Amino acid sequence: MELSIREIGYGDQSINKKMKVYLNLFHAIVSDIHFWHQLNRSEKLKKLSSFLEDFKEIDVLVDYFDDFAKNLEKKTLNFFLKSVINS
Repeated sequence: MELSIREIGYGDQSINKKMKVYLNLFHAIVSDIHFWHQLNRSEKLKKLSSFLEDFKEIDVLVDYFDDFAKNLEKKTLNFFLKSVINS
């Protein structure tokens, strides 16, 4: 994350402040979409829109996250750990 912030152009003094802002935003998003599967489509659109004000394709993101959640439900934790252990 630090490298990404540096690439944007922030200097040494503002990196920690920006990292704190980004991490707080990340945790807010995770907290807000924790019960994603219980939300209807309009609630999902509203939640993502609150974080991505200028983003035009919120519908595409909702579909993406729905498909991602379905994909995760089909796989066990061992499926993901195997590739890490074998590397």
